[in-house]
Amino acid sequence: QVQLVESGGGLVQAGGSLRLSCAASGSIFDFNTMGWYRQAPGKQRELVATITSANRINYADSVKDRFTIFRDNAKNTVDLQMNNLKPDDTAVYYCNLFYNKYQNFWGQGTQVTVSS
Repeated sequence: QVQLVESGGGLVQAGGSLRLSCAASGSIFDFNTMGWYRQAPGKQRELVATITSANRINYADSVKDRFTIFRDNAKNTVDLQMNNLKPDDTAVYYCNLFYNKYQNFWGQGTQVTVSS
């Protein structure tokens, strides 16, 4: 099993920055994808950014040039640096670790609120 623990959410004004961190523990194997997703009230969960163990990165168009994803394979962590935050970024952010459709793990979520 895998456990994911997120930290770093909070309240920030528009234009501000936050950094989210996620630590994975348990049965961690190589060749995985870690990432961040978010879910705003009344909306479906959506991809924010993902990074493979080979450091291939994918960003949602809405966060490109504002958010940066990092991972440390030795520590099994993934961080999301969020700059120039907008009210539309308000959501619960979830850490994800994906091996395949049968091994797909989620954190408990951390709230990010951006005030205008």
